Amino acid sequence: MLTNTQGELNAPQEVITCKRKSVGANAVSFRLPQCIPMNPTQFGAVSSLYTLGGLIGALLAGPVATKYGRLRTMRLTTTVFILGPVGEALAPSIAVMSVGRFLSGIGAGAATVVGPIYVSEVAPPESKAFYGAFTQIMTNFGIFLAQLLGYFLSHDDLWRTILGVAGFIGFVQFLGLFLVPETPKWLAEHGRATLAQRILRRIRGEDANLEEETRDWKLDSEAEEEQALLATTEQASAVEESNVSIGRAFASGKYRPALIAVMVVMITQQLTGINSVVMYSVSILSSILPTSAALLTVILSVVNIIVTTLCAPLGDKIGRKPSLLLSIAGMGTSAMLLAIGLTMNIKILSAVATLTFVASFAVGLGPIPFILASELVGPEAVGAAQSCALAANWISTFLVAQFFPILNSAMGGQGRVFLIFTAMAVVLGSFIAWYLPETKGKANADEVWSRESDRRRLD
Repeated sequence: MLTNTQGELNAPQEVITCKRKSVGANAVSFRLPQCIPMNPTQFGAVSSLYTLGGLIGALLAGPVATKYGRLRTMRLTTTVFILGPVGEALAPSIAVMSVGRFLSGIGAGAATVVGPIYVSEVAPPESKAFYGAFTQIMTNFGIFLAQLLGYFLSHDDLWRTILGVAGFIGFVQFLGLFLVPETPKWLAEHGRATLAQRILRRIRGEDANLEEETRDWKLDSEAEEEQALLATTEQASAVEESNVSIGRAFASGKYRPALIAVMVVMITQQLTGINSVVMYSVSILSSILPTSAALLTVILSVVNIIVTTLCAPLGDKIGRKPSLLLSIAGMGTSAMLLAIGLTMNIKILSAVATLTFVASFAVGLGPIPFILASELVGPEAVGAAQSCALAANWISTFLVAQFFPILNSAMGGQGRVFLIFTAMAVVLGSFIAWYLPETKGKANADEVWSRESDRRRLD
């Protein structure tokens, strides 16, 4: 997830677009230009292609991961992660930069779908929230790394290094993926339960009790797996039916409530305003805070990493739903205090509210949403659910990025816009409190939704 960040263009924007020239501006190695002339509209279009790619990647990754496996999908995603940043780093023109950004976005969107699914399916049931938090921790660390590199390398032709680092990380990840197995849950769902049990035993340890985790698996003996591998027409059809598409999930009364739940939580993650602070904190706070703009973004990233790491076990201790509600309440309150601080020019209140806003996000809305899909639906539909959730997330991210500056200007530019995020926290938090079931300690989706298990078993 280190490569999953859209902030690497922020710090070096003026150097990339030739707004600020420095020594050695004529040419660099490989005869690439030192900068690529772009006006604000062109730069905005190039940047937005990342979001478009993210949406497409999110929609495609779930069905692919369900049909072909989590591991294969991650390897394919990582390949895109390598191609995209390399294209950006070596871009001689706007067109090539645009293609690179689009590919990077596809990789990011796909990774935010399949990565959390993989982690959730291999993590111990009692520690899913803890391990799930590492999706957000590594995303935060990726943002921090991009901002840190931007702080030191935003001059001459070194901006290409900032973009190329992501490709190197992707290459290392690609090699590492050959050392990890497919998830036991996916293998069991696709008629390879004996192999799944062997892998699960290797992950959990020889003395671990696997009965609770394997009780819903369709096949549970060597003979049955051998029979499944013969690929009879009936069994092949049954496995195919277990791959639930996005359309089928929406049409089914069994899956629709879960899709609504995960999509609302993902929408809440963005519409409570986290990206307004991540993307625009510098322009909002620089007029009243003496801290340098670039350094301020680095400080916020460090706070996000620290709090997310410290709060990683919280979802397992107090539950997913209480963690989310605590996070939403903190963000709503912080947004209101930030509006007051900016409007009344109270510097210390604005600074503290910004930090508590980011810290509150890290408590629950940062890590928890990524693990909910795998807990609210069965493995046959988790790909579709996660794709829908992340598609909603990317669309919400785009809306905040595009309309926050417009609303901020329309409301006087004094921070009153953050009152909208307070209102969103109240409305969306109330819906989540009423609608979302608790998943902590539940064995499967049927138990979460308090229904009789109707999973069809293979004979």
